[in-house]
Amino acid sequence: MRIPFNKPHLTFKEMGYISHAHSLGTLAGDGPYTKKCHQWLFNRLGTNCLLTHSCTAGLEMMAILSGLKKGDEVIMPSYTFVSTANAFVLRGAVPVFVDIKESDLNIDETLIESAITKKTRAIVVVHYAGVSCEMDLILKIAKKHKLLVFEDAAQGFLSKYRDKYLGTIGDFGAYSFHETKNIISGEGGTININKKKFLEKAEIIREKGTNRSQFFRGQVDKYTWVEMGSSYLPSEIISAFLLAQLESSKEINDQRMKLWDVYHNSFKNLENGGFLRRPIISASCTHNAHMYYLILNSLETRTRFIEFMKKKDIMCVFHYVPLHSSPAGKKYGRSSGKLTITDDLSNRLVRLPLFYDLTNVEQEYIIESVHQFFQK
Repeated sequence: MRIPFNKPHLTFKEMGYISHAHSLGTLAGDGPYTKKCHQWLFNRLGTNCLLTHSCTAGLEMMAILSGLKKGDEVIMPSYTFVSTANAFVLRGAVPVFVDIKESDLNIDETLIESAITKKTRAIVVVHYAGVSCEMDLILKIAKKHKLLVFEDAAQGFLSKYRDKYLGTIGDFGAYSFHETKNIISGEGGTININKKKFLEKAEIIREKGTNRSQFFRGQVDKYTWVEMGSSYLPSEIISAFLLAQLESSKEINDQRMKLWDVYHNSFKNLENGGFLRRPIISASCTHNAHMYYLILNSLETRTRFIEFMKKKDIMCVFHYVPLHSSPAGKKYGRSSGKLTITDDLSNRLVRLPLFYDLTNVEQEYIIESVHQFFQK
C-alpha cells in the first residue's frame, strides 16, 4: 500500500465540461465557463472574484492595484509560500516579516503595530491551513494607520472568520485552485475585489492593461491599451474543470472534514502523552479541513518520523522554509523583531496525507503507523 501526500480528485464532470467548452469554439480566457465560475463565486461569497491563472497572479494584481512603489513596506508572516512576498517584491516593495502565533501558525496580530513605519502601506495576512487570522483586530490596526489589508487565502477557500468567508474581508483577497488545494483546476486562482471602486481597474490589469471587458459589455466601441497590466486570465479549459469542482465543493469539503476529524480524534492520546501537538482551531474560525499537521517535539524527531513513514510507503512532508531565513528573503526583505516561533515550529511541523479519495483503510494504516512510531 503506497499512500501519496496528495491525490487530485475528479468529480467526473470535468471532461464533459471541457469537451463542451471546446465545442463552443472558445478556449481563450473569459469565455462562458469563466463567466459561470464568476457567477457561482459571487452567489456563494457575495464579492467579485476574477479568475486568474494562479493565486500568485491574484497577489501580483493586488500589488499593482494598490499602487505599491519602490521602498514601500508590506507587513507579512515569514511562514508562507514565496508568492506572498514575490508579488510585492516585483513592485519594488519591501516585505517586513513578523512572527507567527504558536497556536495556529498565523501572523501574530499583537506584533503588527510594532512593525509599522512611515513606509508601511499594507498588511498581508495568510490564513494558514485554512484557519483564519484574527481579522477584527487586524482591520482595526489597518484603519488606525490607514493601511490596506491583503488576504492570502490560498488555503482558505470556503473557510470562515465568524460569519465571513476568508478572502472577502480585507481590501483584496486571493484563492488558489492548485492541485494540492481542496477545490482544484490544476493551476488556477482568483483575485477578490472586495471594494467595488477597484473592480474596473482590476479588469483592465487582468486583460493586459486593456479595456477589453468594457468592449465586450458594449461600454466602448473598441478596446485599447489604457493601463499597466499583464495576461492574468485562465483558459476556458481551466475554468470548465473548475466549475465541476465548485459545483461539488460541499461534498468535497464535507468528506475532507470527516477525514480531518478522524485524524484529530485518533491522536488525542499521543498529545496527552506529550508526544506531539495537534492543530488548534480558534472559536472564531470555521475551517475547511485543508490540511492535517502534527507538531512534533524536535527537528530530529520529525526527520526520523518522515523516514519511518516513508519506509511504510506513506508520504508525509514538512512545509515552508521561513522566508526571512532564505537567500531572497534576506536580500529583499527584513524582519521585525525575533521570529523565534517561526523558526521553531517550521522545524517541527509535519503534514499527513489528506485528500478526498483517501480510503478508510488507508487512513487507518496511516494512524496505526503514527502510533507505531511513538511506541518505538
